[in-house]
Amino acid sequence: MPIKSKNVIRTTAASILAAGALTAGAAGSAQAAADLPEFDIRISRDAIERTVEATKQRRDYRQAWEQAKKLDVEPANAALSPELGPKAARKKAEALEQKVKKAQEPAYGTPESVGVSSGTLEAIASCESGGDPTAVDASGTYRGKYQFDMGTWASMGGSGDPAAAPEAEQDYRAALLYSQSGSSPWPVCGQ
Repeated sequence: MPIKSKNVIRTTAASILAAGALTAGAAGSAQAAADLPEFDIRISRDAIERTVEATKQRRDYRQAWEQAKKLDVEPANAALSPELGPKAARKKAEALEQKVKKAQEPAYGTPESVGVSSGTLEAIASCESGGDPTAVDASGTYRGKYQFDMGTWASMGGSGDPAAAPEAEQDYRAALLYSQSGSSPWPVCGQ
C-alpha cells in the first residue's frame, strides 16, 4: 500500500500493478501482481506537481486551440509534446491565447476612433430604431440601428443589408457618417 511521507510517496510494484489491473478490470492479473517482490518507487511531490501543472497547461492549450480552430488561426498541432515542461507549455498556451484574442478583436474601429462619442450615437440609435440593430422601417427603405438607406450604407463602406450587419459595424459606419456630415443625415433624431 502507498505510504505518504513529507516529500516522497512510496509504493510497491505489486500495488501499482494491482491498481492498474483493477482499473483495467483484470482480476486475475491483480493476484499475479500480488506475488511480485516488493521494492520502493520514490516519486517526489515536485515531480507530481510538475506533471499536474503540465497536464493543466496542455488542457488550457487544447481549449485555446479549439477556439483558434474556429477562428481559422490554429497552429499545425492540437496537442503539446508530452516532453514539454509546464513552463514551456504555459508559454505556448499563452501565445496561442494571444492569437485567439487578436482574431476576436472587432474588424471595425470604435466610434471614438473617428472622433464621435458613443453617447451621441446611442441617442441617435435610440430615437431611430429603439437601439435595435435589426430594425427595418415599414417601407423597407431604412434599415438597421441607425436606419441607413442602402446608398448611404454603401457610401460609408458597408456592403449588403445594414440590418444584417454586426452591431459593431453599424456603430462604426454611423460614426463615420456623423464625423463627415454631423447630425444632418438624421434630421429628426440627430438634433
